[in-house]
Amino acid sequence: MQEYVKSPDSSITRVEFVGGEYVYSVRVDTSEGFELCPADACQIGDLYCPVGEEPKDQMKFRIYDNQRTELIEKYKQFLKGNSIDVAGIEFIVDEEGAVYTYDVNTNTNYNSDAEELEQKFGMLELAKLLGRELESLNERVEK
Repeated sequence: MQEYVKSPDSSITRVEFVGGEYVYSVRVDTSEGFELCPADACQIGDLYCPVGEEPKDQMKFRIYDNQRTELIEKYKQFLKGNSIDVAGIEFIVDEEGAVYTYDVNTNTNYNSDAEELEQKFGMLELAKLLGRELESLNERVEK
């Protein structure tokens, strides 16, 4: 059974990790529903445009400075304890300020518009991690 948690600002947060390290947090606007996939392939853009509706000025996905360092640290420990290197963890804050963590995505996606705006790139961090892993593997094979 699930319970609806009402966010006072109609948003959730997705916290991205690569190599077990915090990369960034994304605030996701849920005011128009819960299509929360940040990947470019999930964005329908102009495919749905009701007649007469003005486009919203704000972005659905926006990277922000997450001050919840204690929560981020708990997430890092959770990932480490479960041997998860890459993940996006989602949480919502209710009207009383209580935090509810409700999803761990180990097949994470990134939103290129939000990343370009803040010059933070999850896929680049993932590529660096995989490069280090490949280098380590090659070193072991050469020995």
